[in-house]
This record gives sequence, structure tokens and C-alpha cells, in this order.
Amino acid sequence: MMENEFLKLEEEIVKVLKTVYDPEIPVNIYDLGLIYKVDIDEDKNVVIEMTFTSPSCPAADFIIEDVQQKVKEIKGVESSQVNMVFEPEWNKDMMTEEAKLELGLL
Repeated sequence: MMENEFLKLEEEIVKVLKTVYDPEIPVNIYDLGLIYKVDIDEDKNVVIEMTFTSPSCPAADFIIEDVQQKVKEIKGVESSQVNMVFEPEWNKDMMTEEAKLELGLL
């Protein structure tokens, strides 16, 4: 896969991730800092490592399914898989400035 094609796909994935929200928080999961890693192999299989603000997040299954579905629908993506991880543990410093502003933390 060509480098710019890869970057374009990554950009599309980030754009889609920014449309996924935790129903309890008015900020998307990407800006919240819940996405730790996006891996794309040469066959365009996507593996995303993400976490939640709390290990007992009641919306976790819904959010994971939403991420998997939306990423899989991107033109060129063969498959998508989401792995939930809790290392490193999420904290407020992982949020973007916009997210902190939105939540009144700045």
C-alpha cells in the first residue's frame, strides 16, 4: 500500500471516530483520548486499541460496535476490530484542548 493511500485511510478512520460519542459525554471518543492506537495492515484490515473513561462504562458494548461498524463501512477497509485495553489507564490529560473546553475543564 502506498504511503499517501495509507495516510488517507488513516485520516478517514479518524474522521469517522470523531462521529462516535459516549452517550453520557458530549465529546467524541477521539477527542476524549479514548483511542490509543489505529493499526492498518497491507490488506487494509484495521485494528483499533481503545479504552474507556471507566472500566465499568455502561455504554462500552454500544460504543465498540459503533466504532467497528463505522470503520468497516469506510471505502477500502477490509475489516475492523476493536480491542479494549486499560493500560495505560485513561485520565483527563489525554483529552484534546477542545474536549477540555467543551467539558469546562479549562
